[in-house]
Amino acid sequence: MKAERYLSSTAIVTAEFLKGLICIVLVWLENDRSMNRLLRVLNDEIYDKPYDTSKLAIPSGLYAIQNNLLFLALSYLNAATYQVSYQLKILTTALCSVFMLKKTIEKHQWFSLFMLAIGVAFVTWPSPEEVQKRLTTQNQATWLQQSIGFGAVLLASMTSGFAGVYFERILKTGPTSVWVRNIQLACFGTFFGLVIVFCFDYKAVMDKGFFQGYSTVVWIVILLQAIGGLIIATVIKYADNIIKGFATSLSILFSSVISYFILHDFTPSLFFYMGTVFVLAATFLYGWEKNKVTLSVNEQARI
Repeated sequence: MKAERYLSSTAIVTAEFLKGLICIVLVWLENDRSMNRLLRVLNDEIYDKPYDTSKLAIPSGLYAIQNNLLFLALSYLNAATYQVSYQLKILTTALCSVFMLKKTIEKHQWFSLFMLAIGVAFVTWPSPEEVQKRLTTQNQATWLQQSIGFGAVLLASMTSGFAGVYFERILKTGPTSVWVRNIQLACFGTFFGLVIVFCFDYKAVMDKGFFQGYSTVVWIVILLQAIGGLIIATVIKYADNIIKGFATSLSILFSSVISYFILHDFTPSLFFYMGTVFVLAATFLYGWEKNKVTLSVNEQARI
């Protein structure tokens, strides 16, 4: 018997709710497990600061728009075009960091970001069998549909970069903890997610329930998604969005290696090997400090 599919829109809402719940527990632990102190923190940082809290509506709303744009893009673009196009988010994130955070990016770092975008595109490049399967199960998109799909990816890349850097700016300004910020973000994320469920999956939810198709595996994936969101927020707080991009790219390589050696459900292609070289080289190049290398050479020359 074929397993019933879950609704991705409800999974996003559930992940946001769990993320907020986990953060509430963390704030409770930070405050000596005192319920009174927890309620005081939530009241002081969220309820009594409506303007400050409302700032998180912007990235949360943009993330919701981004998810829908990506679904639209997948409807009109083949997998290869989608994967390559969506790597523009690496460059839009860097541009937003320069303009919004006044971050200085050296020439060799810009080059490494281009290398990273190409590398991730290669690593995630679908196999010929996957491309053929998608083409046979999907009508050939017209030029207009392809343009709409590419435009959706471009907008998703821009919203991803802006929302990420905007969230980074909020995290790094003011004394509010990263856990409280994530509670604020989760509140808006849950709200916008429910709006999307109501708009697109209302009938399905009414017919078969909100948690239809939820298996143990689905719950584990949702939990990992929630925890992953908190880890990403912590990385952004103490590093930045660009470093997060490199960490995410390396995690793709790591998960692929696990799939190959342990799960045996992944066969690396030539594109994967090329992408691995690009990602590793880009990671090394971005962290390379020219001044230190020059200083080291000069010191050796003196000796």
